[in-house]
Amino acid sequence: MSFESPVHVPVLLEEVLRWLAVRPDGVYVDATAGLGGHTAAIARRLTTGVVIANDCDAESLELARRNTQPWAERIRFRQGWFSTLPEACRTMGFPQVDGLLADLGPSFAQLTSGRRGFSFAADGPLDMRFDPSTGLTASQWLDRLSYGELVGLLVEAGEERRLAERIVRAILRARPLRSTRELARVVEEAVPRRGRLHPATRTFMALRRLVNREQQELAALLEAAPALVRPGGRVVIIAFMSTEDRQVKRSFQEWIRQGRAVRLHKHVVRPAPEEVRANPAARSARLRAVEIR
Repeated sequence: MSFESPVHVPVLLEEVLRWLAVRPDGVYVDATAGLGGHTAAIARRLTTGVVIANDCDAESLELARRNTQPWAERIRFRQGWFSTLPEACRTMGFPQVDGLLADLGPSFAQLTSGRRGFSFAADGPLDMRFDPSTGLTASQWLDRLSYGELVGLLVEAGEERRLAERIVRAILRARPLRSTRELARVVEEAVPRRGRLHPATRTFMALRRLVNREQQELAALLEAAPALVRPGGRVVIIAFMSTEDRQVKRSFQEWIRQGRAVRLHKHVVRPAPEEVRANPAARSARLRAVEIR
């Protein structure tokens, strides 16, 4: 299988490097390698150190390999979920690491590939699995969920509070839905477009989070991180949704309360206006970082 390597602009790159405080001999985990933008930036700063590039999407990892080829000797690639990351690090000989980075959400390649089903920008099967070898597709989930379950999903995972019931009624009338364009059309007909945000955006986001168990996987990462990162090491997480950012914020606050971490900055870190103009995808990014004690 061959892949084209799309241009990728890592979000909040300078801020990530600042708060991760990369040492040349350190061991770091990029838990969401994606296309390798952050991985490459970390690897460039290493001499004898290593960065573990983790992703549950095999296609993304293949692209990351290509994009980081000049620093290949400093990178260890690993396909898998957050929940299995600590054991994988131990197997590789790194029971503890000096820093952990997670840039949450889908990669540019996933969003721009119609055949993966993450976006309504191009028509394709309603799939949305980060790892297509396992789990139910978004289409299969839509076939199974009840009215109440779908409303709850859109409200909690998609932050679609005001229009969830109207959207769900339209989906139930239109089931079965098999393509991204079908779902986008059903939602748009139920909730006409207002402003620049497509009315199906939050529905797609909610389904993607369900299909890939994103809330549960993030919880597993946050539970494991204080033990995986050695004292003095850093945990840096970038969230794009307020629900994910709250999940990260609450965990960090709990670690600080328990004396397991110290705060590194007073306010959440957001991209500068210049970065947003150059890379609109960075607009909703929120970075939080702590140092493990």
